[in-house]
Amino acid sequence: MVTEYLKTIGIKTNQPVGRGFLYPYDVAFSSEGTIYALNRGSLGQRVGTRVQMFNFEEDWLGEFGEGRGTGPSNFMIPISMAFNSDDCLHVTDQGAGEIKVFDSAGIPIRQIGNSEDQKINLTEPSGIAIDSEDNIYVTDQARNCVTKIDQEGSVEFTVGELGDGPGQFNMPWGLTVDSSGFIYIADWRNDRIQKLSPFGDFISSYGESGSGEGEFNRPSSVAVDSGGTIYVTDWGNERVQVLDSNGSFIQMLRGQATLSQWAEQWLDANQDELTARNRSNLKIDWLPVHLRSPYQVSAQTEHLFWGPVSAKIDKSDRLFVTEHSRARIQVYKVGK
Repeated sequence: MVTEYLKTIGIKTNQPVGRGFLYPYDVAFSSEGTIYALNRGSLGQRVGTRVQMFNFEEDWLGEFGEGRGTGPSNFMIPISMAFNSDDCLHVTDQGAGEIKVFDSAGIPIRQIGNSEDQKINLTEPSGIAIDSEDNIYVTDQARNCVTKIDQEGSVEFTVGELGDGPGQFNMPWGLTVDSSGFIYIADWRNDRIQKLSPFGDFISSYGESGSGEGEFNRPSSVAVDSGGTIYVTDWGNERVQVLDSNGSFIQMLRGQATLSQWAEQWLDANQDELTARNRSNLKIDWLPVHLRSPYQVSAQTEHLFWGPVSAKIDKSDRLFVTEHSRARIQVYKVGK
């Protein structure tokens, strides 16, 4: 067993403030270990868009963000987050075409990419990663490229174009940078992970379209642990795949969720809901053939991943898998 399930964090809420998630999309970790969750909220209802803070023990620590909008504290379509060495949180806002930067308390610092004083061209930024030297790497879904920005705010390179060849992309989504500076990109519509050198040169490609081992259906995010093991949220197949450092398949994760402390506390205070839950069948063992797609199985089986959109590794080598459809985060201990 490469990974071991630890716990689930989260509960669904339709409230615009307070503890709980509505379409969470990513997590990031401060130097002190505080967990920041990007809550995209309901875009149609224009509520719940914010960043929430808590610790591994699930103590609620606060939130920031002023909902939908283009101001420094607002978000249009936030996608991904990353901290630099100064504990500045960088959030990609695909709808606003920029990266918003906050301090660890949520105070806006600056906006990158869509301001008049910037020379950085971002159209639909999605994934973001920051290396040990505070260089920023961001994917742009509309332009099918990856851009590296140094800590002074200058573009070091932009690589990629629309296509399915080496170094080409089709709506790239999440990305990460390993300890040696290699870049891994979830090439969403090409159903693969591409690995680039620290200078943006193509190194290798992992995966192809499909539902088998090492095959992907719209991979949305990629993470690499301290040992070089690769974790891919295989979004369209409702699972996470674990690959070795050469891209070979190791393990399939389907989800093992249990109730979070937040959920247990809510159910304890809402006994009618608890009674209804105890009467329900939350694990479906058999479904008719026409209801056996990955989406349909996950939608009807509570412990499975449903909408695994992001994979992140914290400093303790714990894997956090964010599920937008079930409004929770499953946490796993990474094996060696």
